[in-house]
Amino acid sequence: MLQPSPPRKRRGRLARSGAASMVLLAVAGYLAVQYVTGGAGAPGCKVAGGGGDRTTYEFTPEQAVNAATITAVGTARKLPDRAVTIALATALQESSLRNLDHGDKDSLGLFQQRPSQGWGKPEEIMDPAYSAGLFYDHLVEVPGYLDLPLTDAAQRVQRSAFPYAYAKHEPDAELLAAALTGRSAATLTCDGRPGATPEKGPDAVRAALVRDFGHDVLRPAGAEVGGDAASRRPATGSDERTVTLPVTGGTGSGSAKEHVRRGWQLAHWAVANASSLHIQRVTYAGREWTAGNTDSKWYPTGAADAKGAERAAEAVRITSAR
Repeated sequence: MLQPSPPRKRRGRLARSGAASMVLLAVAGYLAVQYVTGGAGAPGCKVAGGGGDRTTYEFTPEQAVNAATITAVGTARKLPDRAVTIALATALQESSLRNLDHGDKDSLGLFQQRPSQGWGKPEEIMDPAYSAGLFYDHLVEVPGYLDLPLTDAAQRVQRSAFPYAYAKHEPDAELLAAALTGRSAATLTCDGRPGATPEKGPDAVRAALVRDFGHDVLRPAGAEVGGDAASRRPATGSDERTVTLPVTGGTGSGSAKEHVRRGWQLAHWAVANASSLHIQRVTYAGREWTAGNTDSKWYPTGAADAKGAERAAEAVRITSAR
């Protein structure tokens, strides 16, 4: 027959059990924070190669937002995809696509630009759209930059102590550029776990679009909150929560292929910003991404015929969670 443990031993076991519980709670809290903020090991975003290419690159919601901004600034200036790839590879090397408030000496931001070297005021450099624009300003001044090896073009701008470090990021930058310029359709997904940011709702979505693309992103095609006709409304959800961005008609220029590419750029931009802007659903060209899916895929919406598919490609619809 087992004898009862002495009180001291029982207290020791209780203490050890309590300590173990505290450790488990601390770990759970840490993982919860990482899950929301997109930290190490957290669910995040993924971009895949198009056309059967199985190459993938996984990154956090924070990195996704910054990559989308860098790309939008470049395309708003009508720069070629190669310029966007160079910019993304540079930011991957300099900051891992994080908007750092520190660095070597007085280096700051996505591109680790230095106020003391004439790159701007600290608060300007910490604005991702500003710092990306400044990088492009310097890049286009490099003679023949489109024909240079990526690491050489980046180094002409950055003047880094590690001039060959940019090359290793070129494959990932190319994947990101293909998705975020819209060249590859339905290749960028995120989990869409809402972040701690208070930004949410259609007004926040439109403000972020203007921040990255400029005011023209809303003007030419008459982007609006809600649907303009019953046939253009999202299949589910409330129109009051939906920003509709027409990508065909109204401008009188551009091929159907260019319109579709523009649509996928805006759709991928919205998915990249889903956590920060609390976006619940993005619909375009007969495909739909929904936040919270365990596999984060783009699913068909059921456009039954060619006419339905054509209508589905007329506008990108971005629906906020609330």
